[in-house]
Amino acid sequence: MSSVRLLLCLAVLLVLAGCASPRTTQPASPAELRAQIARLLPANLADRQGWAKDIQVAFTHQGIAATRDNLCAALAVTEQESTFQADPSVPGLGRIAREEIDRRAARLHVPQFLVNAALSTRSPSGKSYSERLETVRSERQLSEIFDDLISTVPMGRTLLGGLNPVRTGGPMQVSIAFAERHAKGYPYTYTGTIRQEVFSRRGGLYFGIAHLLAYPANYDRQLYRFADFNAGWYASRNAAFQHAVSRVSGVSLALDGDLIAPGAILPGATERAVRQLGDALDMRNPAIRSQLEEGDSLAFESTRLYRRVYALAEQHEGKPLPRALLPGIVLESPKITRTLTTAWFANRVEARYQRCMQRG
Repeated sequence: MSSVRLLLCLAVLLVLAGCASPRTTQPASPAELRAQIARLLPANLADRQGWAKDIQVAFTHQGIAATRDNLCAALAVTEQESTFQADPSVPGLGRIAREEIDRRAARLHVPQFLVNAALSTRSPSGKSYSERLETVRSERQLSEIFDDLISTVPMGRTLLGGLNPVRTGGPMQVSIAFAERHAKGYPYTYTGTIRQEVFSRRGGLYFGIAHLLAYPANYDRQLYRFADFNAGWYASRNAAFQHAVSRVSGVSLALDGDLIAPGAILPGATERAVRQLGDALDMRNPAIRSQLEEGDSLAFESTRLYRRVYALAEQHEGKPLPRALLPGIVLESPKITRTLTTAWFANRVEARYQRCMQRG
């Protein structure tokens, strides 16, 4: 082949390569990224440029690859959780909150008249806590009520233990505890607390996108990140590991992604099942425990335990086993009025993600 023909072939290949991967091409500047996000956002969304800017900052500042599939993943979770509302309203939230207070009071054997007296106290807003609960519409408002109740009413600290029971917030309904753990490097200047920032559009998106995408995973579909967003990092990977353990040990396990319960001293069901394989794995119990404790990181996949369990299970089954499965978790929350699961959530987000990928 002549040098001219070789150069022409190389030029054609370069052009084809450039055309073959438009979904993974990242915008060259923040302005271009904001423009791309704006094109992917729902057409009737108010303040689309504001939403695009907050999402762009979250991606850029955290060094998350702004590929089209990552952008659509973030948008799909936001749409599922709040339909793009910075502080979404929750039907019946005041009633739910009052029922939770009454349940806590009953567990602590606090008489109902003392609860009523505490809630009739005038709050810093000028209204009583009962009046504020009757009109509360969003988790941000409810969080503010609980903060005031804890700090100003002695019975509030008794009932709530000094801890605000509102655990999620913002347009992606991200865990407030997660945001507080990952607050270092937060790019915005703010007054107040990280909890309060979660209820803002910029803060909720920043920490929500971090929870969804700012960890390494060997998943071949975003579907499993959607499940992890609901159940915790690596829950899908760990559920598949539990499935492999179950197949080779014969022990039926709940595929919930929890390899070791937080703070557990005694072995749980998964650890007990793995211990039954100790001789086949050529591993002692302390080594099994220490390697199961890697289950909240990518490093777990490099452990002897992970590799040996899959080798044994696949030999037993005579076929490859999945490295990711949707966790079998039933969702529990006072806000949920019907039976929902992590798999339901992940599949709902997946449908929105696919529609986003078809836009633009």
